[in-house]
Amino acid sequence: MIEKWQQILKKKSQGLKISMLTAYDYPTAVLLDQAGIDLLLVGDSLANVVLGLDSTTQVGMAEMLHHTKAVIRGSKETPVVGDMPFDAYQPAGSPAVMNAKQLMGAGCVAVKVEWFERCLEVTEALVRAGVPVIGHVGLTPQTAELLGGFKMQGKDEKSAARIMTQSLLLEQTGCSALVLECVPDELAQAVTQALKIPTIGIGAGPFCDGQVLVTNDMLGLNSRKVPKFVKKYADIGAEIQKAAISYKREVEQGNFP
Repeated sequence: MIEKWQQILKKKSQGLKISMLTAYDYPTAVLLDQAGIDLLLVGDSLANVVLGLDSTTQVGMAEMLHHTKAVIRGSKETPVVGDMPFDAYQPAGSPAVMNAKQLMGAGCVAVKVEWFERCLEVTEALVRAGVPVIGHVGLTPQTAELLGGFKMQGKDEKSAARIMTQSLLLEQTGCSALVLECVPDELAQAVTQALKIPTIGIGAGPFCDGQVLVTNDMLGLNSRKVPKFVKKYADIGAEIQKAAISYKREVEQGNFP
């Protein structure tokens, strides 16, 4: 998997796009792996789309490890990235390196860390410990309240400059790649051109080196409000409901079994 991870990182210099999707369980990982997706992300969006929690900050290392191990078992060819949940490095002094190494020990090729006040300190410690890190700037769900809520970031000159600075600092600190979430197309393009490491966009336009979506969103398997930038590639949720209704009717009518 490490070799494939390195090959994926080289796609930027080759002018090739990177495809990334979230996975939270074994059967989904099997299907996405067989589909040839470049990277799987066990995102802390697990909290919202799988566990029914209100915030990603409500999911911890225990849940992330549990679901990461299931995804690892299902992914034979596709490298897996594990999200560092909020409690993995909060409050100050938390054993971030130990937590990251637990995800790596489960089989991840890298961990993802959202920008926060001590992001550079934590990222530097992880890189120094030999843990590959994907940074995450723009809209950062773990600290969305500090950014004014779940909305586009970097729309004005000051905030755009801040995101550019964060991106450059994360690259200098040793990040292997960077997720750009909910920033204007022009800013995403500028960051992508400024960095040597690949950028992976989510709601950040077409100019990033790759794209990531929450799989449940793009398959219609999510009852929460879906972001406007999401393209629904299938409505599997409606098909599941339709099948359940047919099953119930046949049981009640004595047609099954």
